[in-house]
Amino acid sequence: MKGTIRQFYRNIPLHLMIIPGIIIVLIYSYIPMAGLIIAFQDFSPIAGFRNMTWNGLDNFRYLFELPGFYQVVWNTVFISVMKITAGLTVPVIVALLLNEVRGMLFKRTVQTIIYMPHFFSWVILGGIIVDVLSPGGGIVNLFLKWIGVQPIQFLASNDWFPYILVITDQWKEFGFGTIIYLAALTSIDRSLYEAAVIDGASRWRQTWHITLPGIRPIMILMLTLSLGNVLNGGFDQVFNLYNPLVYESGDILDTMIYRIGLQDAQYSVSTALGLIKSIVSLILIGVGYFLAYRVANYRIF
Repeated sequence: MKGTIRQFYRNIPLHLMIIPGIIIVLIYSYIPMAGLIIAFQDFSPIAGFRNMTWNGLDNFRYLFELPGFYQVVWNTVFISVMKITAGLTVPVIVALLLNEVRGMLFKRTVQTIIYMPHFFSWVILGGIIVDVLSPGGGIVNLFLKWIGVQPIQFLASNDWFPYILVITDQWKEFGFGTIIYLAALTSIDRSLYEAAVIDGASRWRQTWHITLPGIRPIMILMLTLSLGNVLNGGFDQVFNLYNPLVYESGDILDTMIYRIGLQDAQYSVSTALGLIKSIVSLILIGVGYFLAYRVANYRIF
């Protein structure tokens, strides 16, 4: 008991350091949750919260009867699952390749180059991608024309658009994931590799039996955290790249909430959709942590 009290007082500076973060989370994440009552009202900004009429689950019924709603749900899940899969595999592969590089100057140069897009907003990258993929003067279509292929309207084709989202998302974010896995690789005991070399293990055997198991906890953590984003297709990216021609394959829940809430001023319906999205995401995060604990004995606390 005395040891616990002593440890508590020793950690008081650390506890004080998290107070600003707690305050920010309360202000921007928990207090606004009071506005969820809009989902059960016929809300009007002029009348305010107190003078609204309660309509029960009418907003949810209206939402489920909207044409194209289930297609939007499918688009969101499909795009998100592809992003999660690519976001787990691509950074691991790149990190393993960079880990084999012995030239530190080359290695750090590559890390800087692939990490750089992470710091740019989708407003900037969206403009770059639109220019690069332009059917008229984009460098990709110029190359296709040079090899005898007809120009492709990547951002106006329902067949291409979801995959363009996944590829460009990885271009922006895989450098960040690579840094995380490279940091995890440094924690692996080097004596394991020395013992493997003595036993005659090849580089592939060392990677399969030492490296991958060594970074497995981080892989499980990243996968678990990403499960909560199954219904987040990436609003910033989609909003800056999509257009009415690709609504069929590129419209996601977040862009639907934007159009219903801000463009059509149906605040109650958009809040109902946001509430459904949040509840499902919370369930998926809980399931992810449960599976991580049961399968890999991974726990946060």
